Amino acid sequence: MSKIRFLIIISAVLAPAGLALGQSVEAPQAESFFQNPANRPSDDDRVFQRGKAAIDANRWDRAVEAFGAIASEKGAHADEALYWKAYALNKLGRREESLTTLGQLRKGYTNSRWQDDAKALEIEVRQASGEKVNPNSEPDEDLKLMALNGLMNSDPERALPILEKLMQSNRSPKLQERALFVLAQNDNPKARQILLQIARNGSNPDLQMKAIHYLGIMGSKENRQALADLYASSNDANVKRAVLHGFMVSGDRDHLLQAAKSEKNPDLRMEAIHQLGISGGQAELWQLYQAEPSVEVKETILHSMFIGGNSDKLLEVARGEKDVRLRKAAIHSLGLMGGEHTGAALVSMYSSESDPALRGEIVNALFIQGNAKGMVDLARKETNPEMKKTIVSKLSIMGSKDATEYMLELLNK
Repeated sequence: MSKIRFLIIISAVLAPAGLALGQSVEAPQAESFFQNPANRPSDDDRVFQRGKAAIDANRWDRAVEAFGAIASEKGAHADEALYWKAYALNKLGRREESLTTLGQLRKGYTNSRWQDDAKALEIEVRQASGEKVNPNSEPDEDLKLMALNGLMNSDPERALPILEKLMQSNRSPKLQERALFVLAQNDNPKARQILLQIARNGSNPDLQMKAIHYLGIMGSKENRQALADLYASSNDANVKRAVLHGFMVSGDRDHLLQAAKSEKNPDLRMEAIHQLGISGGQAELWQLYQAEPSVEVKETILHSMFIGGNSDKLLEVARGEKDVRLRKAAIHSLGLMGGEHTGAALVSMYSSESDPALRGEIVNALFIQGNAKGMVDLARKETNPEMKKTIVSKLSIMGSKDATEYMLELLNK
């Protein structure tokens, strides 16, 4: 198993305590810090840092030498030094010595926080040595999963029946979910078949939702089609909602658009439109908007355009839509979006708008944006006393420089 893949699996399913690689710690000022003898690094500390530097530089022989010296002193860092010595020995291919070193850590430091890391490394070393590790013989669930993951990489034909049996057992949900993750990472056809079976099987709804999610994450053409088949064959709204999310994750806008057009369940249809917005399907949303007869559905489409940041189409609707309710919805979304471009467009729109309700919505949108300058421009040109009062009342609570200067201007008249 590669180091990268091993670390991915460990971080995703176990997150064990251990060395935080890449963590930066702000160093104290050297002069004042090291003037105190208690703060001066010991010989062990200096050797330990040399060992770590050797690990970072892939100088495994130097790491073995440094960590071996620390371990032999049996000081405060001896257990950690044994772990890193075993790690470096494994990298050098000296696996028998690595296992011996791990045995010293296991027997000599039973309460060490490095015990779990050592067990995981031991499984990797044994598998790299060609030993057929039996996951079922591991009493610890986390170690069982590590063994399964290693077996999936070295001998998937042996690992898959064990994984399949585990999925059908009454083992803990935690172990099943982690095993499902291991299964989803493998591109073996049999592994994919098991994943599909779990996605279709509603006997364990939690596991089924996880499987659907992983099908979306993997995002292959075959997985997208499998999700589409599942959506078409299922009558469970929760399953369909999970599939729609899987479409979004995999970037499958075609199937989202199809669901948004043909789904009979209003809630699921709205969900498909929402996921289109998240996935960036702005062209699909505009296509839907133009063909949609329902004002309520069009409002949902406008909201999804807002989620996708489609200010151009929202401006087009705000300016040219015949339905006042939809124009107001577009203007409101533009206010939420903010930005100099939308602010200038709203100010321009106000000047050519005669409907008091829409003018009021534009003022609200500018207020939401915090666009005091635009509102001051409107107030200076406004001839309707009631509308001017509305604008000034909002400016009075904005607290911006433009608003304050305009308030002073009014007071000095």
